[in-house]
Amino acid sequence: MGYTYKYPRPAVTADCVVITSEVEPRVLLIERGNEPYKGRWAIPGGFLNMDETTEQCAIRELEEETGLKISRVQQIGAYSKVDRDPRGRTISVAYLAIVNQPLEVSGQDDAANAKWFPVNSLPPLAFDHDEIMADALAKFELCS
Repeated sequence: MGYTYKYPRPAVTADCVVITSEVEPRVLLIERGNEPYKGRWAIPGGFLNMDETTEQCAIRELEEETGLKISRVQQIGAYSKVDRDPRGRTISVAYLAIVNQPLEVSGQDDAANAKWFPVNSLPPLAFDHDEIMADALAKFELCS
């Protein structure tokens, strides 16, 4: 039997920013295959399953959308602006992964494409991913 709650609950997502440790770092983005923001570039991520942590979700979504398998991430932060997702109230926990160089990726699942971009030449991003990316790059600088 399910629970009934008096108050609505938000959805939870996890995103994974992957940056290379090259002299000229690159970041992995996916082209969204579905609305909202179909055709726009975004950080790989998606909705949390009931049996996983947000860290596990970020790692799973990264692999599902790009084919890239990683095992270690570090948390960037939580993003909870009320209107950050037009589908409804959604809170996202973002993670950072650092790889030595761009690895082979392809758009899979609900991602139409996956591509590495120079960090100083990013396309316009979907949702509030500009804010997440800025925080990820700041954390990346601290780790370098």
